[in-house]
Amino acid sequence: MADVPVVTPSMGELTAYFLKLGAVGFGGPIALVGYMQRDLVEARRWVTREDYKEGLALAQLMPGPLAAQLAIYLGWVRGGVLGATLVGLAFVLPSFLMVLALSAAYVQYGGMPWMQGAFYGVGAAVIAIIGKSAWKLAQTTLGKARLLWVLFGASALLTAITETEMVAFFLLCGAIGAVAAASVKPGAAASLFPWPFLLTGLHGPAEGSTLWTIAWYFTEAGAFVFGSGLAIVPFLHSGVVNEFGWLTERQFLDAVAVAMITPGPVVITVAFIGYLTAGPLGACVAALTTFLPCYLLVVGPAPYFRRIVGNVRVKGFVDGVTAAASGAIAGAAFVLGRRAVVDVPTALILLGTLAALTWLKRAPEPVLIVVAGWVGLAVVGMG
Repeated sequence: MADVPVVTPSMGELTAYFLKLGAVGFGGPIALVGYMQRDLVEARRWVTREDYKEGLALAQLMPGPLAAQLAIYLGWVRGGVLGATLVGLAFVLPSFLMVLALSAAYVQYGGMPWMQGAFYGVGAAVIAIIGKSAWKLAQTTLGKARLLWVLFGASALLTAITETEMVAFFLLCGAIGAVAAASVKPGAAASLFPWPFLLTGLHGPAEGSTLWTIAWYFTEAGAFVFGSGLAIVPFLHSGVVNEFGWLTERQFLDAVAVAMITPGPVVITVAFIGYLTAGPLGACVAALTTFLPCYLLVVGPAPYFRRIVGNVRVKGFVDGVTAAASGAIAGAAFVLGRRAVVDVPTALILLGTLAALTWLKRAPEPVLIVVAGWVGLAVVGMG
């Protein structure tokens, strides 16, 4: 029999919790998921352990950011579609507003030496954090299953070599996981806008067609990228840098860094990218089109998911996709690392960040990034 929450929160209380989590919840998707379990399941007992596990499984099965989808599912459990909508907006809004402000400052002052120096150090620290997150996600989700580790390694290698994320390969890994699970016993537009500044990014006012491209591309990102929030990094790098040329390698690393130093879902980096490409309107379109698919992919299947969540093939598919997503994150860390770690100081920053993440268990990632930024400023200043 499933455990029953001692207290049933009002929608106002639940929305307020996720508004606060979105405003102060640092540490990336794994940490955010952990906060929800600690606060909602163990401390406040607003959500049953069974509901939490089902939400986590659905979030892994569906494409999109892990933490945001889990939050949306828990909102749905407590308040249906209205609950899912309020919780989703509350969780994303604080970090979106912060990133919007940072984007404006970056466009305005990005060419200043102090900001270049800060991001010189931050880029190397971000690589360490991405790599550590990929390893932690893999350890948490793959366990001792050798097949899943093979899929993880293959995905990492493929991403590192091709410098792109292949959705078809993710689905193939999911199919392999499903087959393997089934083979064992079940128990196991510029002119349309009167205010040009709304479309003004790094390279001046964007064309209306660019806004449509942003909408389509980030919808694809939200609808087809599996895994945690960091799983979207290799997909975005492939399109934003290689295919469309909206950002340089350094600017893309800066976008990931901004997402790391702000609370809430890491996927909010899409707003920074949208702003640099097409101004405030580009940021809004990128954020909306990224999060809308994951919202629909949680709210739509949620009533039916409970009926099949115990199916061994479904679990196997989830495991296979998660292994591939974890590997893609590791591969992305290698690809980006080749651009960020360019000399001895950046290599030392990366190693120092890894050491802090490994031995200082409670070291906040935003603090490490700020420290790396100050070190970068000092190095550039001495040079």
